[in-house]
Amino acid sequence: MTKVYISSVIPAPAAEVWKVVRNFNGLPNWAPFIAESRIEQNAPADQIGCIRSFTLKGGGRIREKLLALSDYDLSCSYAILESPMGVENYVSTLSLTPITDGNATFAEWQAEFDCAPDQEATLMQQIGTGVFQAAFTALKQRFRG
Repeated sequence: MTKVYISSVIPAPAAEVWKVVRNFNGLPNWAPFIAESRIEQNAPADQIGCIRSFTLKGGGRIREKLLALSDYDLSCSYAILESPMGVENYVSTLSLTPITDGNATFAEWQAEFDCAPDQEATLMQQIGTGVFQAAFTALKQRFRG
């Protein structure tokens, strides 16, 4: 199983960052590579089991199922149901932790998945740098004003 882990410090209180990332249908509002997103069957975006379907700006559609959402732990987990990336058994967790020294947020995003061995390095780069770090960088810019 392949694992990807990215962390970052967002210059805003964790509660404020959580307001942005908590919305399972809100990726187009903060992730720069998402063109549009919708929750299938008009389910609430915070309902465990809801499915978001989004398209990437470069093309391609991804469907993901919300597995867990905790306002107490400031975290959410989801699984990819369909993707053009060539991953299987993909489960990811995004979590936030308050940093009290400076009133910032420690953000972590990790994923585990199976893939073809010859695709592992490419997918780790694509998901880690191209998705998780790019989204964290966009969050940093959003909160810097």
